[in-house]
Amino acid sequence: MNFVYKGKTKDVYQLDDGNYLLRFKDDVTGTDGVFDPGANTVGLSIEGMGAGGLRLTEFFFTRINAEGFPTHFVGADIGKAEMTVLPAKIFGKGVEVICRYRAVGSFLRRYGDYVTNGQALDGVVEVTLKDDEREDPLINRDALEAIGVMSGEEYDTLKDLTRKISDVIKAAIAEKGMELYDIKLEFGRVGGTITLIDEVSGGNMRVYKDGSIVEPLDLVNLMLG
Repeated sequence: MNFVYKGKTKDVYQLDDGNYLLRFKDDVTGTDGVFDPGANTVGLSIEGMGAGGLRLTEFFFTRINAEGFPTHFVGADIGKAEMTVLPAKIFGKGVEVICRYRAVGSFLRRYGDYVTNGQALDGVVEVTLKDDEREDPLINRDALEAIGVMSGEEYDTLKDLTRKISDVIKAAIAEKGMELYDIKLEFGRVGGTITLIDEVSGGNMRVYKDGSIVEPLDLVNLMLG
């Protein structure tokens, strides 16, 4: 296999058959040692997070696939913290899509004059460009179309998929007595179909239990035992 990209939380390799291998790390995003799924930097390392994040990703991708939504997931080797995925073409240089069920994090920082901490939101969808230098700027449908990242119709599909997939994840978390506050997803095109890519783990969502945030590795244990 050939090395392709060194990421914050995963390294990427291309396999001989054309698929890709993602090698999960123990690093998670955050600032000053505090976990933050919306951060642009690695904030801390949690022993076992790589394998744990992959376990949760495998669980969620399997459930999402069963609900009829497309993902790039092919298979996983938990012991090696590696996941095999289909090749996908990203939008532009990459976009992230956030689905928000409660006002926390950057949403609260931006709109604190209008919302209170933890205020219920009805699955608000936001899109950001992956751009560390510009701190992942928010972008709307018209601007995405204007700069050629995606068409308006693709944006509508992306938004619809985000809400439906996030609802599947939210329901699975609720089954364990927890609540999903927000989640960050990534999509690409696989064979022309808009498809969920990357990972779905505690490192890219905020989950609360009894009013307190659940740490990423704790979420693995609470969800999967």
